[in-house]
Amino acid sequence: MAGTDEDAVAAADDALYVLTAVLLTPAKFPSVLGDDYPEACAALGLPPLADGYGLVLGQDGDGARWTVVVDDVSLVAVAVASWDCGMEYDLSPDERTVVAALPGWPLAVAVAAPGVPAPHDPGPESADQPALCPPDTTVWGPAQRRLGADEIAMQWAQWREQIDDAEFPAASGGPDGGEGADGDMPPGGLSQGGAGTASTSPDAGASAAEGAGEVGTPARADDAPVSGHGGVRRVLAEARSYVDTPPPLGRVRSSFAPGDARTLRADGPGWSLVARTDDIAFILLDEEPGEVLPVGRGPALPGLLEALDKMAVRPS
Repeated sequence: MAGTDEDAVAAADDALYVLTAVLLTPAKFPSVLGDDYPEACAALGLPPLADGYGLVLGQDGDGARWTVVVDDVSLVAVAVASWDCGMEYDLSPDERTVVAALPGWPLAVAVAAPGVPAPHDPGPESADQPALCPPDTTVWGPAQRRLGADEIAMQWAQWREQIDDAEFPAASGGPDGGEGADGDMPPGGLSQGGAGTASTSPDAGASAAEGAGEVGTPARADDAPVSGHGGVRRVLAEARSYVDTPPPLGRVRSSFAPGDARTLRADGPGWSLVARTDDIAFILLDEEPGEVLPVGRGPALPGLLEALDKMAVRPS
């Protein structure tokens, strides 16, 4: 496995100053790395183990960036939960739990360890592979599209209040299960805040939800080009196919939402969908830079969301 060289592990484990940590599990992984769990693991050269991993991002005494992969998922989950609640937690993984020490960081981190040189990649003498680096989110593409979906899921109320249900096109009962409507947003407006990992660290700064754009007013029923949006129909058809043919693990995830609802997240080639099981959905497409497409419930969307929720991966 990449990064298991004993010298590299020792170099990273010796006086590692932990900056942040994230989970890499089927139910919760940095979506910026891929549309599903196996794809996110592949980005790090890791096999997609059923129980997943914890990723500890930090600097060594020389300031070099390291990502330490551990199999003690519970320890990292406790640390992340504590930091999210504003509490201190000393994350110090036992060396016996270290699976790999990878040079570089796969996610953007906005802070640095005090008293050591500025963050930089380890030299070739310390690492046996190229250093990891965050995906490019300066231009619209899969990574930024997935970050946009992350923002909508985290700030659902903010996005939902911009939609007037009365202005949704009348449902036709067609394959899109409630018509889609375009909502303009400045290109790149969804991606501010880097990889969104900062919120898991007590010192990580602004979250990815800051700087989000706005969803425009849904088009009315007589706006034929919008109510027949081909991208919306394609995404909902592909999402429906997941019910009959399960996709790679993590393509569909279900998480907590207020009341009896669940927040659904589904991804596929070139698209991301965020929905509440008791409400509407939002779709983002690679071919529609900076656009958010609201989808009304209509006659078919509720059934689709219920079916997706039943087969989705949930946090343990």
